[in-house]
Amino acid sequence: MDTSETHRYSVDEVDLLLANARLRDELEPYRDESIENESVSRMPLQVENAYLESMLAWERAPALPISNWFSPSLQLPSPDSLSDEQVARILVETIDQLHSQNVVLRFTDHLSDRELYKVIFRDILPCCEKKVEIAGKNLEWRCIEDNETWLRYYASAVDRRRFQEEHGIELPPSETPRYPRELPG
Repeated sequence: MDTSETHRYSVDEVDLLLANARLRDELEPYRDESIENESVSRMPLQVENAYLESMLAWERAPALPISNWFSPSLQLPSPDSLSDEQVARILVETIDQLHSQNVVLRFTDHLSDRELYKVIFRDILPCCEKKVEIAGKNLEWRCIEDNETWLRYYASAVDRRRFQEEHGIELPPSETPRYPRELPG
């Protein structure tokens, strides 16, 4: 290794250390055990800095209703005012719009289009969440409300067996969801 490579490595290391110190200073008002976690100190410096940057982004992010993540605000017509065809069309557009803001829907195949539209209208859009802009990070919205639905439609055989062993309950039959869809994300 020639001296220019050694010098470059040292400069990069110094830059990482300076960035780490700056990030820790900026996180000081939000300090808690997650910053002092032992696993953080075992991370390579570059990974630790990325972790601290994501924490800082989280702390600084505004908590807004998801509908206000859009400009203009995403307002949907009441599900009761729409025909099935209108629901289907608006649902596809809305799912794409949510994905554009890194909101990813999971476990939707047991819901009809109208039921999923109602979940988005009633539960997702008015929900206040932190809008964090970090590349590759999504807000994952699981469209199930109970263990029975998960066990019936989405749990693997291994998950079902573990759940039964842990809770000692009779499991619902495993079924294929009635409304398979291809969702972005």
